[in-house]
Amino acid sequence: MSRAPPRRAARRVPPLLALAAVAGCQYLSVGPVYHRPSIEVPESYQEARDWKPAEPQDTKPRGNWWDLYGDADLDALMRQVAVSNQNVRLAAARYDQAVALLGNARSGYFPTITADVSATHSQNALTVGGGGTTSASPAGGSGTRTQDRVSATMSWELDLWGRVRRTVESNRESAQASAGDLAGALLSAQATLAQAYFQLRVTDLDLALLERSMDGYSKALEVTQNRYQAGVAQRSDVTQAQTQLETARAQWLDLGITRATLEHALAVLIGKPPAALSIARKDETPAIPPIPLTLPSQLLERRPDIAAAERRTAAANAQIGVARAAWFPTLSLGAAGGYASNSFSKLFEVPNRFWSLGPDLAGTLVDFGARHYQVRAAIANYDQSVATYRQTVLSAFQDVEDNLATLAVLARESIAERAAADAAAETLTIAQNQYKAGTVDYLNVVSAQNASLSAERAWRDITNRSLAASVNLLKALGGGWSADTLPYR
Repeated sequence: MSRAPPRRAARRVPPLLALAAVAGCQYLSVGPVYHRPSIEVPESYQEARDWKPAEPQDTKPRGNWWDLYGDADLDALMRQVAVSNQNVRLAAARYDQAVALLGNARSGYFPTITADVSATHSQNALTVGGGGTTSASPAGGSGTRTQDRVSATMSWELDLWGRVRRTVESNRESAQASAGDLAGALLSAQATLAQAYFQLRVTDLDLALLERSMDGYSKALEVTQNRYQAGVAQRSDVTQAQTQLETARAQWLDLGITRATLEHALAVLIGKPPAALSIARKDETPAIPPIPLTLPSQLLERRPDIAAAERRTAAANAQIGVARAAWFPTLSLGAAGGYASNSFSKLFEVPNRFWSLGPDLAGTLVDFGARHYQVRAAIANYDQSVATYRQTVLSAFQDVEDNLATLAVLARESIAERAAADAAAETLTIAQNQYKAGTVDYLNVVSAQNASLSAERAWRDITNRSLAASVNLLKALGGGWSADTLPYR
């Protein structure tokens, strides 16, 4: 087996190694340098006139933002969301996938080394001679030969134009975006759970209200029946009292459906089957907590969806560099060596050794516009990412403004509705006393009962809406999440 003389090989190897060193140290990264897209950020929120901005960072909600409500049952449920909610686990798996893709891209910095061990048995073709006799081909001897081979191969693409670096950059930004998606999924699940939990507690208040109303209606029915038996009331008074009682009972039963549905929803949110969760009634709801506002500029750092959209813009920018690197030739350094012999016992003897080493420069000469359109597609994808990022920021500002306005209006509406409920309760008391005195018909009592119950339930509905809006505001402000927690930052 022929091979190059050792001294000549020694003269060739150093220049190749020098070429690799130069290529590794002196490189270009094609593609635009990334700058965060500009966006107009207001100095303050329009609807924040009655709100106090957050003062220094220690007043911001951090970590467990739901602690602001001071509800132990809510806290116990929230702690199960991060580990059991299936949407959160889905986002976590996608984040793990993004991190794995980043590791795969980083492997492009290093050479690929493969090993091969083979034993090949082959038979040469037989020739047919005169008179129908056969003989082995001259080169094959008996016609069967064996070759054992042990070899190793190394291939290394030198990243002259930054294709690998841009790919790593893109995957790193994508991993950061997936981390933001994970934080966003967790925040969304937590907010949904908090709203469902508060609605459950308001439903408990309604159940207690209807139970008190049924007790009052039952007593009113008893009074009416006594008056009817005494001949001072009409039969219609008794039937009206019975109607009020049974209507309230029907409403109470219907609320049982609402409560069961909410309880089932909470079970699914914490990753459990509905039959595995039972929440005891509690006839109270937490108060609306004071929520310190962040500045609009800080919102860009606190909301995970904004951070994720911005990181995807950076990833799309890096992909432009990957596409432009395809215009330049690739330089690869390859090396191979090993032993080959027709006798395994003599395989590792010096005469059976072989090796090869050399660079490979390859480039596309004509592709009929394929690379041009790939670059155009990458630029268009970047433009889409910029538009998505800016729209995400605008939507975030709208979320904050909407919920600030909602909370401000509901606070005033709650005061008015509470006053209406108190007035309706007083009217009911007056009507009942007048009926007992025989100065009004029972229809006046029924009307006052309906008005009082409706006003009380309306006030509780405002309480539910206010709690939901406060959760939405905390979610809109980013909850307790911070962009500083992102890995690979």
